[in-house]
Amino acid sequence: MLKNINIKYYYTFAALTTAVLAAVVHPWWLTLLLAWVSLSLTLVSVAYWFNAAGIFRKKTNGTIPWYISWSFVPFLLGCQLYNAWARKHDKVPAIQQIDNQLYLACRLFPQDVDYLKEQNVTAVLDVTAEFDALDLTLLDENIDYLNIPVLDHSVPTVAQLNQAVNWLYRQQREGKSVVVHCALGRGRSVLVLASYLACRRPSLSLETILKSINDIRSTAGLNRWQLAKLAKLHAENKVQIHQNAYLVANPVSGGGKWQCCEEEVLENLSQYYDVTLLKTTEKLTATELATRAVNQGADMVIACGGDGTVNEVASVLTNTQAALGIIPMGTTNALAHTLFGIGSKLVPVSTALDILTRGQVVPIDTAKCNDNIVLLMVGVGFGHKMIESANRERKNESGQFAYLNGLWQAVSENKPLKLSLQVNGEQAQTIETTSVVIANSAPFTSLLAQGNGEPDITDGQLDITWIAASESSPEQFLSLAELMFNGILGKEENQTPSAGAINHLQATKVKVSAQQPLSYVIDGELFEADEISVEVLPKSLNVLVPEDSPIFAQ
Repeated sequence: MLKNINIKYYYTFAALTTAVLAAVVHPWWLTLLLAWVSLSLTLVSVAYWFNAAGIFRKKTNGTIPWYISWSFVPFLLGCQLYNAWARKHDKVPAIQQIDNQLYLACRLFPQDVDYLKEQNVTAVLDVTAEFDALDLTLLDENIDYLNIPVLDHSVPTVAQLNQAVNWLYRQQREGKSVVVHCALGRGRSVLVLASYLACRRPSLSLETILKSINDIRSTAGLNRWQLAKLAKLHAENKVQIHQNAYLVANPVSGGGKWQCCEEEVLENLSQYYDVTLLKTTEKLTATELATRAVNQGADMVIACGGDGTVNEVASVLTNTQAALGIIPMGTTNALAHTLFGIGSKLVPVSTALDILTRGQVVPIDTAKCNDNIVLLMVGVGFGHKMIESANRERKNESGQFAYLNGLWQAVSENKPLKLSLQVNGEQAQTIETTSVVIANSAPFTSLLAQGNGEPDITDGQLDITWIAASESSPEQFLSLAELMFNGILGKEENQTPSAGAINHLQATKVKVSAQQPLSYVIDGELFEADEISVEVLPKSLNVLVPEDSPIFAQ
């Protein structure tokens, strides 16, 4: 059977065959037709070889753009003819009820509209990528529709499955009947529905759930790749229903960006979760609101604001089961940059919403510094001076340039510090430095933490970087340049000559002290103490990240 053989080889063979025929036939019109068919099948082959369902560019309303459709016309026409033929000769009905308010179906055609209306179906989950969806206006303009683009015989990603099961759960919570469909109602749609039922009924095995589906729809069945991947994901608990999402928003972060995005954020998230909005005030902190959310049984707490807001929420969620979501609206958004990549800088809100609705949860390290949570880093010297000079007024006026200006001023002043540094309880060493950074994580833009390239937020280690004191500011600027190359290339690959000004080591515990009280910064917040004590907390915080998160490449 096709479902047990990798279909990409069929499409590749067909594409090559039609290309050869196009080259040898004589009528120009037949050559043109065969070349068109070959192009269409070649594009489909590429999609299957690279699992790139997005090549069809299927929109949120289920349509494929005309400029894509013209390239795929031979394939799309073949799909429609085959789907119609298979449906006519199928031994099971096109649409079948599998569970309360849950239906399984093959490709929907206009002839199905009357039946769907009779069953009061008001939501459609389409898990196909390769053809246009049914014109939903035939049903009802208010019908809810979600497309999860998955190639035939393929497996949805973890993010796609999380998005699907949470959307299905939300639709059922609202009392809606939902139809889940793919091309023939045998593979992709069965996988998604089984995954959802497994989340709803964790006491049942996947085998029991799949058998119950097959007892009703006898043609339903997964190929071995689909079955193995589904079993693995559920065994590792990577697909979860997040029922209650609490959104802790800081209205003043980033110059008040929240006011412009509030409606978009709530409308998007409410399709997947029961959302409770909590806003910080001058008297009500994000820490207090996050504590309230956890006490009320939150599955997820979303920090909407800058690094300070994220830090406060994370301090409550550390060592709990609740997951942290992030909508970056601050000036720097350093943790979001680390977890999400450069997309958090270019389109922060839309990137974050996509991550939150797909909901892939991974554990990351945190740290404790004098009983305060550390997500990013602790800084003494340049780092402290930089944050101290970048007050709210300057950040509102010039954004991230306020930090660059603060760093410039600190380097220009070039004030050395004599510190005692102790790692992992070993004998302390005395260092003369202008900057010490103890990093749990930091994007490459955080120059002062790049002693050995970008720190790994999942390695259970703290990265300590310090710059040796020198008599002149220009030497300090050269040290910053070296750190920049470390951040971009990684120290092992960096061929830039070094004068030994940059020092780096890793540890799980660090203590820093001096003969006078120390001023330092934790994730953008200023502190002062006689001694700085930092300890890593491995994999202590659950965070939602994208499947292509940079942390997976570390």
